[in-house]
Amino acid sequence: MNTIFALSSGQPPAAIGVLRISGPQAGEALRNLAGALPIPRHASFRTLRDVDGSVLDQALVLWFPGPHTATGEDLAELHLHGGRAVIAGVEKALARFSGLRRAEPGEFTRRAFANGRMDLAEAEGLADLLLAETELQRRAAVEMAGGLLSRQVIDWRDRVLTCSARVEAVLDFADEDDVAVLPPDFTADIQGITEEIGKALDAPHAETLREGFRVVLAGPPNAGKSTLFNALVETEAAITSPSAGTTRDVLIHPVALDGLPFCFIDTAGLREEGAEEIEAIGIARAQAELEKADLVLWLGPEGEGPVGAWEIETQIDVSGHPCKAHPRHRVSGLTGEGVMGLKRDLVAVARVAMPRPGQAALNLRQRSLLGDAFTALGSAAAESDPLLLAEQLRLARLSFDRLIGRSATEDMLDALFGRFCIGK
Repeated sequence: MNTIFALSSGQPPAAIGVLRISGPQAGEALRNLAGALPIPRHASFRTLRDVDGSVLDQALVLWFPGPHTATGEDLAELHLHGGRAVIAGVEKALARFSGLRRAEPGEFTRRAFANGRMDLAEAEGLADLLLAETELQRRAAVEMAGGLLSRQVIDWRDRVLTCSARVEAVLDFADEDDVAVLPPDFTADIQGITEEIGKALDAPHAETLREGFRVVLAGPPNAGKSTLFNALVETEAAITSPSAGTTRDVLIHPVALDGLPFCFIDTAGLREEGAEEIEAIGIARAQAELEKADLVLWLGPEGEGPVGAWEIETQIDVSGHPCKAHPRHRVSGLTGEGVMGLKRDLVAVARVAMPRPGQAALNLRQRSLLGDAFTALGSAAAESDPLLLAEQLRLARLSFDRLIGRSATEDMLDALFGRFCIGK
């Protein structure tokens, strides 16, 4: 296996550049640069030299002999001065050593997975942590990377394995009276696991947390959508004009409110007639966004919006504006009146739709596999034939194994670790 190296800190120039080396030649590479290996897990100040003896940098170096390292392999870290030339010089020196090469995106984490330092669910949590932009995203990703879901899945798997052992005892020793029949609480045990999985499947999804709570502003032309949109995202993101049909395409703007991720979508004005070709395309895209929305703010005539939409009376600063009998909020995007109350209401609703602290946020892959386990266990609870019962329990265990990576395809692993940056 090749030894890999890459810059694991931010792009230079920076105060410090951390360069990681992982693999069987990591120790030899560090020895060639620093002259000798430092005491394991202790930072040492060393002068780094190229093969011709020229000084590359004066740096802190750390040596972590495997297997108890982040990657499960021998690992070295060079804490360099963060200039581009310094980092490029050290990388060039490393590339000249036999058996060393630059790392691919996510390769350090993939080696950690391959060497049992983390499972697949933890790796997915780490990928989300690298992309986290809000406090809620960070907290959820930290819990997933720390094994919140993995521990629960392993507990379910162990309990299903115990149930499988009971069934196997019946199949293998059916002639012995004390094990010929499954115990009375057997079905209740399976149903208990199934109910727990069902609650996990019903919890808010990771996509809502990752992509943000999608709020679509909709209504006819000149209803004040773009002005309110700008007020909600606190920037002049949308062009506003008294002319009908100014907004011709979907405008998406992510923003954090009170630490929660939101995705606000401004749409073309909805109307049946009078739209020319380009505006008609925008209207079609607006209709598509309505179907994907977590919440629609309806700025049109009262009662004509989608089911579940919030009735918003807007342009309240304009004399003679269209009034609504029962609006959820009355606002002016131009003066800001009522906008803060609308934001507070949006935060309260989104907080319920987001995973709570200590609650695993399942992504699509995880939900699919847990759904398979849920179905298998449901069939097992209703099965009387021990052979068929054993098979359903095996399928449930297989789904658990796939979820945490004990059984995974290369294509799926490539897709996951390709999300990581080089050096992670």
